[in-house]
Amino acid sequence: MSKNPDSIDLWMTTSRIETLVDGIFAIAMTLLVLSIGVPDIAYNLSEAAFQQQLWLLWPKIMCYALSFWILSGFWRNNHQQFQFIKRSDPTLITINVFWLLFIALMPFSTEIISEYGGTYFTANLIFQLNLLFAGVLYYLNWYYSVWKGLVNENLNENTIKLMRDINLILPLCSVLALGLSFYFYAWGSLVYLFSPFLKKILEKKYLG
Repeated sequence: MSKNPDSIDLWMTTSRIETLVDGIFAIAMTLLVLSIGVPDIAYNLSEAAFQQQLWLLWPKIMCYALSFWILSGFWRNNHQQFQFIKRSDPTLITINVFWLLFIALMPFSTEIISEYGGTYFTANLIFQLNLLFAGVLYYLNWYYSVWKGLVNENLNENTIKLMRDINLILPLCSVLALGLSFYFYAWGSLVYLFSPFLKKILEKKYLG
């Protein structure tokens, strides 16, 4: 039985997913800077006092930089994923939409942890759960693509396993950071800085 290529190919393309992903990431990564904010400083302060007030912003700047780093890693990995994912279906689109929901939430959770992360565990919980759900959905995106045969037919087993394990890094870091947040609050989030090193280890393991 012949297929109607016009109706199927338009639905199966991944280009619209990639366009939406780039747009959401561009907006989310830009909005992150608003989590820093400009302090309300009196005009009668001395230069030294003014600099001291600016220095108080460093926890917010650190949270901003960390979230920007995490989102940039997500974007790079997504670009890598869709080099191998050649087709899509309604379920894959739905997975990506829910994933982007948590990506778009990052400016909010970053502002929460930058403002209250050093004092309240709940602020850390919001941030870590945001990343955990985003990481799980991102892993599901690759698992489903492989399961449904949406990836390149010539993709070798080592590359499939490498991408699978790379996609597990963020959820595992989120769980670890959540556990550390019980004791170190916002400092537990520094766990995410180790993700590039874990990725390099996995690349050596699977690609030699």
